[in-house]
Amino acid sequence: MTEKKKLPAFLLCFFLGGFGAHRFYVGKIGTAILQILTLGGLGIWVLIDFIFIIIGKFSDKEGNVLTEWT
Repeated sequence: MTEKKKLPAFLLCFFLGGFGAHRFYVGKIGTAILQILTLGGLGIWVLIDFIFIIIGKFSDKEGNVLTEWT
């Protein structure tokens, strides 16, 4: 179980996804830096993360899935 919530990850992905803000939030520093360098994989990587957050498949750095919105 993770203490990270879906709503902050969702909002960070929506507004700052190209900068990897949602990945910094869940502790995935390495891939967050890669998202900065590739502008979110030219938007594709951000879109995939956005969908994963919505359907409940997005996880933190320890592999725990974000399950609660608030």
